Amino acid sequence: MGSIFSNVWALMLGIFFIMLGNGMHFTLIGLRGEIEAFSAAELAVVTSGYFAGFLLGARQTPLLIRKVGHVRVFAALGSFMSAALIAFTLLAEPWSWTLLRLLVGFCMSGIYVTAESWLNDAATNENRGKILSAYMIAQTLGIITAQALLTLGDAATASLFIAASIMVSISFGPILLTVTPAPAAEITRSMPLGKLFGRAPLGTTGVFLLGSVYATQSGMGAVFGTQIGLTTDQVVLFIAMLFAGALVLQYPIGWLSDRMDRRGLILIGSVLASGFCVLGWAVGDSHWMLMTAAFLSGGITTPLYALLLAYANDTLEPEEMPAASGGLVLTFGIGAIIGPLLTGWAMEQWDPFAFWLTLAGTFAVLAVYAAYRMTRRAAVPAEDTESYLNVLPTASPLVVEAAGAWSADQGDGADAQSTVRGSGHGNQV
Repeated sequence: MGSIFSNVWALMLGIFFIMLGNGMHFTLIGLRGEIEAFSAAELAVVTSGYFAGFLLGARQTPLLIRKVGHVRVFAALGSFMSAALIAFTLLAEPWSWTLLRLLVGFCMSGIYVTAESWLNDAATNENRGKILSAYMIAQTLGIITAQALLTLGDAATASLFIAASIMVSISFGPILLTVTPAPAAEITRSMPLGKLFGRAPLGTTGVFLLGSVYATQSGMGAVFGTQIGLTTDQVVLFIAMLFAGALVLQYPIGWLSDRMDRRGLILIGSVLASGFCVLGWAVGDSHWMLMTAAFLSGGITTPLYALLLAYANDTLEPEEMPAASGGLVLTFGIGAIIGPLLTGWAMEQWDPFAFWLTLAGTFAVLAVYAAYRMTRRAAVPAEDTESYLNVLPTASPLVVEAAGAWSADQGDGADAQSTVRGSGHGNQV
């Protein structure tokens, strides 16, 4: 196991520190926004600005890499992001925060593309699954740990924004001092969304809806917490629970994914997540029940995204995966922009607990559509499906494509082994 990560440990460490900074800043927006008396609708626009920048960065970074190389792109984007995190404290206005979030989202997306290019280049077909899983864990642990760091300072001052900037700056060291230049990122034209929907309707629709859910949870969760009167410690625990659940639930959902009709599992997961969101809405001021609802609903979100990607791969030909990966990331990004805007509007029109109702409604729409799709196409036998590999919703098209290729390779390997076993059994008879 140690030899597998000997070439990527520095990259993993750097990503962990980047996620410390990014995770801190996500929650800080909600905490500081409440102090600055921003409305839920204004903070929703700020949140959507990040995902608009993220989507733009995913499309433009490969072009930058081709022009100047991975190292320069990573260093430049990291520097801009570090500066932007400090700049939040200079002018507390919704429009300026939206522009800064647009910049941070662009930089963060570019950092992902660059880092994941290095990661994919260092991996082999034999260890890619383990490396991508470790990469996902490093990111998630970074976000969770970031919440603990927020309890060490005061959101009303500049100290926590400065700390977030420092974490991003520190991340440069292990990455830039140890990695070797990777091949230039390939630029694959995304599959048109109409064609993608026609080839993988449930996967495309589900990824769009999960984009809305993920952006709402990660971007509006702290806004919800501050508006219902949670303390800073309670808000950061609430955000941590949204991500901690994914670490616990990814394995059982992935295990089931390889053994049953994935559409049925998508349906069950969506119904359960919707129910947990209704629980969050119903429990009101019961803080521990809120934490439980966050853990369970957030815990389903990330594995469900990976499950939708796996199901989409089941319906696609291997040669379609590169173009489809770009289309799925684009679809996710559109949903991520829309979700917080819808949630912020609902919270303004009714009350902060509309946060839960919009999430519950989105999961319910996914459940209904999954049930409908089960009536339109026969189930793919479990032995003919691609292997499940957990992928974070923020993954670049490169990782989505790499995960799909690994899953197909694992599936082919399993088929070959089954054939060998079957042939051996026949010879014995």
